[in-house]
Amino acid sequence: MLATKTLDVQKIRSEFPVLAQTMSGKPLVYLDNAASTQKPLAVIERMHRFLSSEYANIHRGVYSLSQEATRFVDEAREKCRAFLNAESASEIVFVRGATEAINVAAFSYGGKYVREGDEVLVSEMEHHSNIVPWQRLCEENKARLRVIPVSDRGELDMAAFQNKLLNPRTRIVAITHVSNALGTLNPVGEITRIAHKAGALVLVDGAQSAPHLKIDVRAMDCDFFCFSGHKVYGPTGIGVLYAKKKHLEAMDPYQYGGDMIESVTFEKTTYAKPPAKFEAGTPAIAEIIGLGAAIDYLNSLGLEAIAQYEHHLLEKATEALLEIRDLTLIGQARQKASLISFVLAGIHPHDVGTVLNEEGIAVRAGHHCAQPLMKRFGVPATTRASFAFYNTEAEIEALVEGIQRVRKLFK
Repeated sequence: MLATKTLDVQKIRSEFPVLAQTMSGKPLVYLDNAASTQKPLAVIERMHRFLSSEYANIHRGVYSLSQEATRFVDEAREKCRAFLNAESASEIVFVRGATEAINVAAFSYGGKYVREGDEVLVSEMEHHSNIVPWQRLCEENKARLRVIPVSDRGELDMAAFQNKLLNPRTRIVAITHVSNALGTLNPVGEITRIAHKAGALVLVDGAQSAPHLKIDVRAMDCDFFCFSGHKVYGPTGIGVLYAKKKHLEAMDPYQYGGDMIESVTFEKTTYAKPPAKFEAGTPAIAEIIGLGAAIDYLNSLGLEAIAQYEHHLLEKATEALLEIRDLTLIGQARQKASLISFVLAGIHPHDVGTVLNEEGIAVRAGHHCAQPLMKRFGVPATTRASFAFYNTEAEIEALVEGIQRVRKLFK
């Protein structure tokens, strides 16, 4: 799909103060966007304005500051609804991030409806955050965790999913939209359609897709979707759990306290309607407002334009890295987001990352919280370069030159 606009990358870069800095005495080349993205002035200034001149607690006061703060949070929730194309703002629950969102779904929904003998499906490429909660749920409820295998290209084995693993005992399929370690873009719409036919619900971990792609949870038809604010150019400590209204109404709260109740007596407590039922206590007000500003910023650029430009960067980087002797790409799926994992023969990824740091290049080296996937590919770790719309072809060239320096140093 053609983008409706062209990104002015140099102008965009000027809106991210950190990108003007140096690292190890050299211009910063920030290629760790899959871990966390940098923040534009629009987010920084919006949060500063709230904290410096607009701050008050929400849902607490009749005075103007409190009412305005409440309105800002309500507006941010609506922005998140539109960002995901959810049907209602009441389907948007604010959490600390994708990790907490998955835990809420696992234990508030799964804890109630997954029973002994039931099964939960995850894939071999999941982040630990989308493995461990389900593993623990299965242990507690005497259910079975089953795993969708990954091909040598880094793609899901859809035949195994549909014909061997999915069955009438499957209650939940928890799947990443985009792999944080491979960049693989999974066919979550197809997975949801197949799972629903078998009577299973689907959770989509969108931590790595929300920054790069236009998300439509209604078209996807998933039951749960989550993402983290800090990966969509917003602050840390805030994220979103989307769930269909019927599921939120059926779920029990996962924590208890103020603002999530309808009435309290010493004999009985009744709970508020979703999403309030899942938002006990004072929320991360400034962070919610910052997330709303980040979504505004992404919308101003256009998700289609972002996806097109980042795909261009991915193609350029892939082509360039494949020319490097002794370098192997880990994960060459036909559908990918702007992320590359690689290994250099005989050189540990931590050494690669350390030398690149001396060149001012920030990449991630390690198992990327995906140890089962590393085991699948027979490597202890990889070096990962992940791109955002503020990265440039010149930075890809710097990465290639840095990798060549690594090779020379460890010959």
